[in-house]
Amino acid sequence: MTIISWIILGLLAGAIAKFLLPGRDPGGLIGTTLIGVAGAFIGGWISARWLDHPITKDFYDGTTWAAAIGGSLVLLVAYRILFGHSRD
Repeated sequence: MTIISWIILGLLAGAIAKFLLPGRDPGGLIGTTLIGVAGAFIGGWISARWLDHPITKDFYDGTTWAAAIGGSLVLLVAYRILFGHSRD
């Protein structure tokens, strides 16, 4: 996948992570979007490095999507812990 594919995947992964973890975020929509993109990169790197699942060239690979969404969720939770949040 190209860098643009990872960014698109990150945007979608961030939206899915936000859907799975509702609530108010300190960064709003832009912060959540950036967390999604960073989560996609980190999730893909962790998947390739430690989980022995190499990055494929296929955008529709389920494991790549799971890694991107998982990375986004982890970063979103860490962001909320570090910068506070409100569950209104």
